Amino acid sequence: MVELDTAAPEFCLPNQDDVEICLRDLKGKWIVLYFYPKDNTPGCTTEACDFSEAAPDFSTLNAVILGVSADSTAKHRDFIEKKDLNITLLSDEEKGMLQAYGIWQMKKNYGKEYMGIVRSTLIIDPKGVVKALWKNVKVKDHARIVKEKLEELQGK
Repeated sequence: MVELDTAAPEFCLPNQDDVEICLRDLKGKWIVLYFYPKDNTPGCTTEACDFSEAAPDFSTLNAVILGVSADSTAKHRDFIEKKDLNITLLSDEEKGMLQAYGIWQMKKNYGKEYMGIVRSTLIIDPKGVVKALWKNVKVKDHARIVKEKLEELQGK
């Protein structure tokens, strides 16, 4: 897993519109980077809707919200249209970014082990340094908690 106060690993991934988004292109902005297991599932839908609803507040803080999962860009488009989301979702079907960030891990469910995405969120500062990190995120109130941390980091 990435560590606080270290440079965020570089990434370039397609968004829901098949447009490549790279970390280097976002320098100068705060980035809320959240990793979630799967589009159109209950917890992931709640998290995406909460971040989408809070997007204008993050925007006033010079922050961009990026959600990342291993779902395809087509699934992301469907998810965004179905739930009327106004955030950017990145597709990491090859799982390269998930591995670089340490998010792709062994999980256990009903005694069965499998590799999967650990729900996590990072705040990356305008210089590309990880300034906040949440692992095994509980969805309830998470967007609000992230916004409050971002305000604290910005001294607001």
